[in-house]
Parts: sequence; C-alpha cells; structure tokens
Amino acid sequence: MRRPYVIINCASSLDGRIGLADRRPLKISNEEDMERVHKLRNECDAILVGIGTVLADNPKLTVKKKYVEDAKNPLRVILDSHFRTPEDAEVMRGNAKTLIVTTSTEFRKGNVEVIKCGDGERVDLEKLMGILYERGIKKLMVEGGSEVIGEFLKKGLVDEMLIFYAPIFVGEGAPSIFGIKGSGIEDIIRMKIRDIRRLGDGYLLHLIPERKL
Repeated sequence: MRRPYVIINCASSLDGRIGLADRRPLKISNEEDMERVHKLRNECDAILVGIGTVLADNPKLTVKKKYVEDAKNPLRVILDSHFRTPEDAEVMRGNAKTLIVTTSTEFRKGNVEVIKCGDGERVDLEKLMGILYERGIKKLMVEGGSEVIGEFLKKGLVDEMLIFYAPIFVGEGAPSIFGIKGSGIEDIIRMKIRDIRRLGDGYLLHLIPERKL
C-alpha cells in the first residue's frame, strides 16, 4: 500500500499518561520539546489528530514563528466519525487548511473540507492513508490522542515514534499513550529504541517498529 511516512509524536508523564483523567488540558512538554515539535511540524505535509484531542485541547496544529522563522502550516487532518468538531474550534480557522475525515457525511465548508472514509463507527485508516498519499501527503505527523495512536500502531502504519517524557506522575484513570486494549501476548507491539536524549528537564525517546504488521 502506498501511504505517507508516518511519525507519531507525543508527550507523556513517567507513568505513560498523555493527559488528565478529567480531560482538562495538561501541558507536558517543556520549552525545548515545544521547539522540537514545531520544527517537526514544519517538516511534515500534514498533522493528524482525533476528535477527542480537538474537544479536550482545542489545538491550533500550526507552526509558531517563535520556533521556526520560515514557518509553513501543514494540512490539519481530523478524524471525526460523527462530525462533532465545533464551529468555533481552532482547527476551523483559516490560518491553515483542514481536512475533516468522517463516516457520516461529505461536504465542503469554506476553509474546511470534509470527506467520508469508511462506513462503520471508525474511519478506515488504511483507506485514508491511500487518499492522503494521492493528495501529495508524503510525510504525516500523528499527534494523538490515545486511541488514534493505538490504532496506528496496531495496524502497522507507523514508521517512527517520538515520545517526550516529563518528570511527572499523573495517576490512574488518565489516558495512556497506547489507548487500545490487548488481550494477550499476541497483541504486544514490539519497538526498537533508536535513540534516547536529554531535552531540558525531560527525555526524548526515539522508537521504530521492530516489524511491520
């Protein structure tokens, strides 16, 4: 299957949590990691998140000129099966193009384009990867949330994974990095550590899949 080169990027607590249990926004990245993230965004053709991230964090998913002098905003791709993206969400603004991927409808509205991809409760990720590739998206950055990261890993659609670990503990009930339940040893996804480096008061872990599923 022809698809974009996929990089998962996330920030985590030491106990593997990427947010709070009550879904309030939680800033985990430090300033050094924020600069790294924005430079990586600038290198990618598109950034993908799920509707849960949009509703919880209301991210802009743009590149800040504070970190990148010649900033360019990649396409924002939102997985939103039932089209719950609020009209006043940051991703609906005209500072960058947005593609909302749903299973329920298909239309265009101003700066936002909406496509149908899949007939069930979830977007068909394999089909979407082909669509994005045909649209010229060769490098895709996946920023979450938990279930989206889990689905990409489970389906073997990941080429690299970058996790910034901050020196904090969040506790049970909060969303984890990998938001898919496993039933046994056959569900384990093995990764190889390519690099670990200090980044301010935290650490950046660079992983690659041990094998493609």
